[in-house]
Amino acid sequence: MSRARLPAPPDLAEGALRIVALGGLGEIGRNMAVFEFAGRLLVVDCGVLFPEEDQPGVDLILPDFGPIADRLDEVEAVVLTHGHEDHIGALPYLLRLRPDIPVVGSKLTLALVEAKLREHRIAPDVRPVDDGAVITLGPFEVEFLAVNHSIPDAMAVAIRTPAGLVLHTGDFKMDQVPLDGRITDLNGFARLGDEGVDLLMVDSTNAEVPGFVSSEKEIVPVLDAVFLRAQGRIIVASFASHVHRIQQVIDMAALHGRKVAFVGRSMVRNMGIARDLGYLRIPGGMLVASDDLAELPDDEAVLICTGSQGEPMSVLARIAGRNHPITVGPTDTVVLASSLIPGNENAVFRVINGLARHGAHVVHKGNALVHVSGHAAAGELRYLYNIVKPRSVLPVHGEWRHMRANADVAQSVGIDADRVILAEDGTVLDLQDGEVTVAGYVPVGFVYVDGAGVGDVTEASLKDRRVLGEEGFISVFVAVDIVDGAIVAGPEIHARGFGPDDTLAGALTEQVVEAVERALAEGADEVHDLQQRIRRVVGSWVQSQHRRRPMIVPVVVEA
Repeated sequence: MSRARLPAPPDLAEGALRIVALGGLGEIGRNMAVFEFAGRLLVVDCGVLFPEEDQPGVDLILPDFGPIADRLDEVEAVVLTHGHEDHIGALPYLLRLRPDIPVVGSKLTLALVEAKLREHRIAPDVRPVDDGAVITLGPFEVEFLAVNHSIPDAMAVAIRTPAGLVLHTGDFKMDQVPLDGRITDLNGFARLGDEGVDLLMVDSTNAEVPGFVSSEKEIVPVLDAVFLRAQGRIIVASFASHVHRIQQVIDMAALHGRKVAFVGRSMVRNMGIARDLGYLRIPGGMLVASDDLAELPDDEAVLICTGSQGEPMSVLARIAGRNHPITVGPTDTVVLASSLIPGNENAVFRVINGLARHGAHVVHKGNALVHVSGHAAAGELRYLYNIVKPRSVLPVHGEWRHMRANADVAQSVGIDADRVILAEDGTVLDLQDGEVTVAGYVPVGFVYVDGAGVGDVTEASLKDRRVLGEEGFISVFVAVDIVDGAIVAGPEIHARGFGPDDTLAGALTEQVVEAVERALAEGADEVHDLQQRIRRVVGSWVQSQHRRRPMIVPVVVEA
């Protein structure tokens, strides 16, 4: 649904439920949906998106809180489906605006949230819920259903109001033999289907993948083979929240007589939380501090760290770049126990190449089954549609290709195309009497976190950064006497990104002098006019000689 053709939404009709995504549609990250009924708001998830290479200097990208910024006192709660950063990472920035918003989620999810918020010096109002719980939040009745994912305690949420029933799957899959024995609540989904689901908001990430996702247990023999072949240390990179995968590595290390060390602040913090809550089991005497690794023989050590997505400051990226106390060599084996998040391919391959250059044997999803996805494939989605039987469908959590594939799956089981809604962030949906309509669009954008600044970076400043990084920089200083029509100092020309500074300055000086003297002779008496003429002549010359479009900063001073 193109926002260019949508008007601003009208006032919400009495008895209707409004749904708008402030992030998470057309992208994998920034998941945040807002539900409105009877003047009250309910937020589901509040996550971040990680920057790509063409967003230099950006640390995180947040949902746009703008549409609810002046209505935060109407928010009943934030309901969290699970503890991944793309679903909880933006919560500190929302709670800065109103710290007392209740935060509802599973035990592990809230423990991860509390640890994160302590770093921001925020004490949240957390309200834990169990599988199957049904709670009332203002005019919303919310039911929680267990789902499999690549983190324990993930949940789907069903939201009931007099306007109808909405089921939000969160991130899910249907592993029939999960490591923790907690299967997706298909009986609950079927029960809701019998009750009548008016809108199903469903995970799209793996909609292009046919069949069913492999079980986590299928990784065990592959990990066993890796441990058998490894001559020296084994370094496993994983998401700091993937408790199941890390449990598998710990179990394999115990089987092969190795000790384990967690490396990296987020890994140490999250695994400590998981162990304290009973989600991670580590045999006594097996865990060692990373500082004690040097005392262990290489063939008795396993390091578990972050960096499976090639994050520049992660432990693994720093090891690959020789910028970490831990180094790798020909006897070491590195396992990247994750799949590639779209957009991270270059960063991951850069890390793999760096490790390989130092002689390490690198095992990744491209050459071994060391990871299975946490998201339902097309076969699982088809199964879900058949048991839920939704009246309308909104694909969420995916890029456009994923959401379109999800829409095709929905239609393949008989859901009318008119009831499958493809929307982007800011599209407003209204549900009334079981019918979903597109009501309009509210403007939303990207909110960039850059160091301590939130929202200070704009698209224009990002464009300037890209130009600086890719095209170079030229500054020109000239002092003029406008009354006499003469240059009294300069031009001084400095360039970056063009080779020797003096070569470029020498070639440009004559042209700048000619342009300024001509402008003064024509009666130019505005500094801005002179600066624009300098910018044009320098830009034209650089384009013709270097095929570049640098940032040009002319400075003209009246003497």
